[in-house]
Amino acid sequence: MTLEQVYLENVHASFTSMKKLAEGAIDQLSFEELHYAPNSESNSIALLVKHMSGNMKSRFTSFLTTDGEKPDRDRDAEFEGGYESKDQLLDVWHEGWETVFQALSELKEGDLLRTVTIRSEPHTVLDALQRQIAHYSNHIGQIVYTGKAIKDGEWQCLSVPRGSSQEFTKKTKEKYV
Repeated sequence: MTLEQVYLENVHASFTSMKKLAEGAIDQLSFEELHYAPNSESNSIALLVKHMSGNMKSRFTSFLTTDGEKPDRDRDAEFEGGYESKDQLLDVWHEGWETVFQALSELKEGDLLRTVTIRSEPHTVLDALQRQIAHYSNHIGQIVYTGKAIKDGEWQCLSVPRGSSQEFTKKTKEKYV
C-alpha cells in the first residue's frame, strides 16, 4: 500500500470511529435529554448534530470542485431550534455522515495534494480533511461529555471503563502477541 492509501483508510477509520462514539452517546439519551444545554453559552447535543450535519453537507458536497462553504448554508440557523423527534435528529445526523463517506469513497491517492477551498481559502485536500477531523472530534467530545453529565451514574462507558485499564491492556496484548 502507498502512504496515500494508508492515509485515506485512516481518515475513513477516524470518521467511522467518531460517528460510532457519538451514536453510543446519543443512543443512551432521551429526546428531551438531547435538547438539554447546561447554560446559555452551551449547545445541546441536538444543536451539535444540526451544526455538524450542516457542516458535513457543506464541506463534502462536491468536495473537490466547489467551495466547502456552500452559498445555501445558513450556519447561524444550525444553532437554533430543534427536532420534532429523535428519529428526525438521527435522519439529519445520518445524512451528514453519508455525504462525508460518499466524498471519501470518491477520493483517490493523487487527490491529496489538490487544492480545495473553504470560504475561498485554499487548502490541500489533506489539510481540509485534517481540518474536518479536528472539528468533528471536538464536537464529538462535547456530545459525549454532555451525555455523561446528563446520565451521571447511569452512563454506559463507551471506551475503557475506569479501573479496567490493566485488564484491557492484557486482553489487547493477548490478541496481538
